[in-house]
Amino acid sequence: MISSLHAADMRSISLPKSLLAATLGGVVVLAGFGVQNAGAAQTSMVSVAATSDDDAEMWFLGLANLISQSCAPDVSGGAGDVAPASTADTAAVEPAPDSTLPILVDAVPLLAEEQCAAERHAGRISRAFSGADTATYEQMRQKLTSLGYPAARIHRMPDFSGEPVARLDLRVGADRLALEVTGGHLGVMVEAFGAPEGVSVTEVRLEPQLDAPTS
Repeated sequence: MISSLHAADMRSISLPKSLLAATLGGVVVLAGFGVQNAGAAQTSMVSVAATSDDDAEMWFLGLANLISQSCAPDVSGGAGDVAPASTADTAAVEPAPDSTLPILVDAVPLLAEEQCAAERHAGRISRAFSGADTATYEQMRQKLTSLGYPAARIHRMPDFSGEPVARLDLRVGADRLALEVTGGHLGVMVEAFGAPEGVSVTEVRLEPQLDAPTS
């Protein structure tokens, strides 16, 4: 479970002009990204609604790139990697012969940089939903898209105790990062997990979380 991140003093960092230009694209405003200390970073962004699916995906890729930069280990070694999942970690669970349930797979471990990125994403999501009553999936989806997450990366899941649940596919390239967002009366609960390559985030089996929303 990942709680929202507290605000921190920010210092500006330089970005490649090509990345900044592609990320801005006339639909986004970026503010307050910087290095906090010794390789740790806080990234804060303010988005403007994208005008198309392509714009939304471009904005998201820019966001993911900036967060990835802020989570990169420093030259002294920084965060270490988690060993790749074993075959048993990703083995599919076959349903009963007549079952209509999808074939589920276990989540895979996140690398240290992916876990860092998960905290960045979870923090901005938790802050955006803090104090809000998210009663329906449609409300959740609208808020997530307003934060710059493309609709194509948002997947509806069965409600949990009457509360809406969505999964965000945040994978870029070989990344495995995904989030599960569960609505509530006073905010949302955000859980990060690793989705194997080639598998929909909706097909990853997670252990039930019984905690209250984190914001």
